[in-house]
Amino acid sequence: MPFGDIAGHARIRGLLAQSIAAGTLPPSLIFSGPEGVGKRMAAMAVAQMLNCTGNTATAGGAPTDACGKCLPCKRIARDSYADFLMVVPGDNGSIKIEQIREVIDRSIYRPFEGRRRVTIIDDADALMAAAQNALLKTLEEPPSSSVFILVTARPDMLLPTVRSRCSQIRFGRLSPTDVASVLEREYKYATRDALAVAAASDGSVGRALKAQADEFSDARGDAEELLQSARTRSDARARVERAKDLVKGGGGPAASERDYLGLRLQALSSLARDLGVLGSGARVELLANRDLRDDLAALAKSFDSERAIRLFSSVFRAQSALDRNVSPKVVADWLALQV
Repeated sequence: MPFGDIAGHARIRGLLAQSIAAGTLPPSLIFSGPEGVGKRMAAMAVAQMLNCTGNTATAGGAPTDACGKCLPCKRIARDSYADFLMVVPGDNGSIKIEQIREVIDRSIYRPFEGRRRVTIIDDADALMAAAQNALLKTLEEPPSSSVFILVTARPDMLLPTVRSRCSQIRFGRLSPTDVASVLEREYKYATRDALAVAAASDGSVGRALKAQADEFSDARGDAEELLQSARTRSDARARVERAKDLVKGGGGPAASERDYLGLRLQALSSLARDLGVLGSGARVELLANRDLRDDLAALAKSFDSERAIRLFSSVFRAQSALDRNVSPKVVADWLALQV
């Protein structure tokens, strides 16, 4: 996947492409950041641009991205290119020294068919200490035709000696809009489902894909109904009655009720954040639930900035209580009285 097809991270994508075009890309890199935000795809885009045979020069004389269509680009995307190696944890969840010795042995030779040999170590925090130590000299003095990229969501798990030998590029979370666009484009989600899941994904496509779209859509609907019923604060009994909807779908077992309520708390947190955005006068493009823009604008008349902040704080406290094993029914009743 070329840089241009990766969602978000515009500054990082531009920096990497410019470095490759200028021949100044560091040979040893760490791509760090939350899980599921596109770090590995960016690493593969580096490999494609370094070896692409179909990209065309810009007016300035240097290509700015891989074409994604030539034979090297397609084979790198399929992980079947002779000068591209993806190292991943084994069945036991770790990357052993034997795997790294193979990487080091291969890096000694000149590229077989491409311009640069690229090795990506995915989930690099799974490298065993012995494997990290074996890699030190190669990271410090890599062969001139090789590039090493360590991809990790937990860079602190790497030895300080490894981190000091690599240039680290930190990836942030994606916007809900970027997550939703990936879900629609790559995974054929319906727009409403994509937006519902993206709003609670914490900026991670990976996390969004683990969620059930219909469950999140239903959770968001319940959360919105609770807020609609709480627009006027007069009837506490009605709000407590509405709170039953936050747990009744659990079906009985405590674990089910807890998970059911947890989804609705995530949805409430996202809606509270959007109400705060509207209350502050910020741009509507910043909304996570942009498909509910009109409904949120109506709610914002009752939930001013101060009340939205209190709501967000109450939801956070409810989530913390749920994590501490407080009864889901007690948490839901308490929250309904705080809204």
